[in-house]
Amino acid sequence: MIRILFFVKHRLGFIWRIIEYLNGVLFGVLFAKRFGRILDGELKNACTNQYSYHLLSPNDVDALQVFLTQQPEDQTRFFKPHAFDKTTLSRLLHNPSFIMMGIFTQHHQIVGYFFLRCFVNKKCFIGRIVDANFQRQGLAKSMSNIMYRTAWLNGFQCLTTISKHNRAIFDLHQKEKNIQVLKELPDHYLLVEMLPNQPNF
Repeated sequence: MIRILFFVKHRLGFIWRIIEYLNGVLFGVLFAKRFGRILDGELKNACTNQYSYHLLSPNDVDALQVFLTQQPEDQTRFFKPHAFDKTTLSRLLHNPSFIMMGIFTQHHQIVGYFFLRCFVNKKCFIGRIVDANFQRQGLAKSMSNIMYRTAWLNGFQCLTTISKHNRAIFDLHQKEKNIQVLKELPDHYLLVEMLPNQPNF
C-alpha cells in the first residue's frame, strides 16, 4: 500500500490531492481532538527561554515560505515533502491530517519547520528541517522527540523515508538502535519506522 501511495504522490499529483483531502476529513473526525491535546503538551514542554515551539497558522505562511526558499540547496535537496509555494502551504495548513509546526526565536523568526503527515490507518510520516544558521543546537532532536512521542502516544506508527544518496542522514540512522527498515521504495528511498525504546517513551 505504501509503495502505491508513494507512486501516486510523486507521479499522480491530482489523485494524491484527492486522497489527502479525504484522509484529512476522516482524520479530523476520528483523531484530531486527541492528537491536538497530546501535541499541545509536547510543544509546551519543549519551549525554552530562547525558542518557542507551536503549531503554524495561516498567518505564518509568508514566513514559512521565506524560511523554506532561503535554505541552501544542500539543505533542501532531500527535503521535498511538498512544494514551497504559498498556495500549497495554505492548502496543507487547512488539512487536519497534515500537522505543521515551527520553532521560533523571540523575534518570531522561524528557525525550524517540522510536520506530521497522518493517515487514518494509524501511520504517521514525519519531516523536519533546521535553518542552516541554527544547527548543532539540539533543535532537530527536540523536533524529533515531539513528533515521535505524539505519534506513539496516539497509537500511530512513526515512519519516514530516507534517500540512500543522503549519506549524512542515512549514516546517522544506520547508528540508531530504535529504527527498523521496512522496505525499499522507488528512486533509492527506504521506508523506515522509528520504534519506542522505552515503555513510557
